[in-house]
Amino acid sequence: MRKNIFLLLLMCGVGSHTYAQTQKHTLVWEENFSSQLLNENDWNFELGNGCPNLCGWGNEERQEYTKTNHTIEDGKLIITARKDGDRYTSTRITTAGKKEFQYGRIEARAKLPIGQGIWPAFWMLGSNIKQVGWPKCGEIDILEFIGKAPHQVFTSIHTQESHGETINTMKTLFPTIEEGFHVYAIEWDVNQIAFSVDNQQVYVYKPTSQNENNWPFAQPFYVIVNMAIGGKFGGPEVDDAIFPQQFAIDYIKIYQ
Repeated sequence: MRKNIFLLLLMCGVGSHTYAQTQKHTLVWEENFSSQLLNENDWNFELGNGCPNLCGWGNEERQEYTKTNHTIEDGKLIITARKDGDRYTSTRITTAGKKEFQYGRIEARAKLPIGQGIWPAFWMLGSNIKQVGWPKCGEIDILEFIGKAPHQVFTSIHTQESHGETINTMKTLFPTIEEGFHVYAIEWDVNQIAFSVDNQQVYVYKPTSQNENNWPFAQPFYVIVNMAIGGKFGGPEVDDAIFPQQFAIDYIKIYQ
């Protein structure tokens, strides 16, 4: 389903690059999940199954999003995916219209769920999506993980030029990615978007010549955190025995 995906093996630090040591940044926003409730001055809940306008959230996903599939525990956001009868539930939150960013380092420290059918993500969409639609607004997938492909992290770009196909992407092997917390980040400037996991560069998107169809990234984007179930990418098969599963986010930080 995913096209032209390349496999990068990171062994013994080969190909690694530590951005934090080479570029100076100022922290402009952070979410440390230090309160008992999610701050709705910064975050929106997206609810339901996407219907009637985007049933299955455009990917034939099975879950319904609710306000009750998350908790904040010990300074971490915990999104829990559940199966209750024939109903799958999870949580999806965004900063659309509240916290939007153009350029800089965007990072999250997170611990992944596991199991067939799970699809957690930390990603961004262009703030003009309601005006121009997707994929013309642009999409930056800082982290995608699917339980059916263990030990691998997907990092991708969507633009009008790719017409919704995932052709600007990298699949990277990390044998212990399911163990503990890891930092997923991008470095985004006027020329390129560079993706990293634990400060190891895994993919760079840099068009040789920019136009509105391959570079919708000269505008603010907002942050999305969610855990989908099934769908075109995460599924279609779902192992019901894995539930409940938790996607834990320690923090999100934006540097410019």
